[in-house]
Amino acid sequence: MTAGARDGGAGADGDTRERDTGADGGAAAGALLVVGDVVTDVVARYDEPLAAGTDTAARIRILPGGAGSNVACWAARTGRVDVRVLARVGADQASWHEAALRRAGVRPLLVRDEEAPTGTVVALVDGRVGAERTFLTDSGAVVRLSPADWSPRLLDGVAHLHLSGYLFFAETSRRTARLAMAAARERGVAVSVDPASTGFVAGWGVDRFLAAVAGVDVLFPNADEAVLLAGLPDPEAAAAALSRRYGLVAVTSGAAGALVARAGASVARVPAPRVRPVDTTGAGDAFTGGFLAARLTGASVAEAAEAGCRAGAEAVTTVGGRPGPPGRVPVPGP
Repeated sequence: MTAGARDGGAGADGDTRERDTGADGGAAAGALLVVGDVVTDVVARYDEPLAAGTDTAARIRILPGGAGSNVACWAARTGRVDVRVLARVGADQASWHEAALRRAGVRPLLVRDEEAPTGTVVALVDGRVGAERTFLTDSGAVVRLSPADWSPRLLDGVAHLHLSGYLFFAETSRRTARLAMAAARERGVAVSVDPASTGFVAGWGVDRFLAAVAGVDVLFPNADEAVLLAGLPDPEAAAAALSRRYGLVAVTSGAAGALVARAGASVARVPAPRVRPVDTTGAGDAFTGGFLAARLTGASVAEAAEAGCRAGAEAVTTVGGRPGPPGRVPVPGP
């Protein structure tokens, strides 16, 4: 998912600078629980056309990833939010992933799967076209997250529940996601969802996906996902339409910035910082993590969108979907 949506100053539409405590989880004291995916990313960056049937030179790295766990790491980056992640991983790589999450400041709640391997994503990053990426995804243990892995007690001390959209594309993990959503509603905990993939949404069915995530408080689609879900050609119109079904919709559009809509109207448009992209993997996850962390620490919607765009801009300047070393400064774009 890519970070960012429309040009224009933050708060250009509507009055969003006030600190609110609405249903989308703003200014709520408590932890962020992410239920989603922990995967191993194989990131291959190349600068020449892929040569079918032979070799293409590339720079390849193996890194911890996964949309949900990336969101958690970017949220924890602020150092001001208690962040936890529930996911299912293969037993063979569980310790490696747990250590990576702890280093990022995230509390790992990983279920070890003795039968299925950890999910793996091959990210092909084309250096010729703004470091845009294409994914080859083996979900592995991710979609085996089962209702037995869930307990309402996981919501103890939690102010916001975020669900990775990848959970909705398989029956077992979908039932688990729905259980978590229901438990959150019972406790008055706000819920957000990232649609995750236009390909998987289209393959499963737009209407099915919309029905599965009915009642969520915040939706985090990128522009392509918003257009697909709303059935409208313009991302701004799509965001407005989707916000009539969901409490808040934050649409990201890469280098163009981010658009936030509520109750059928645009309430914030934020430009993305200009940087030189290296790898766009995880940029949308960074936006979501930055946005949620800001809201949980009292930011307005517009300020949260700004925080998300800053995180997304930082994400595209490093390889992989997780934050780079602390103190690293992104290289400004031309």
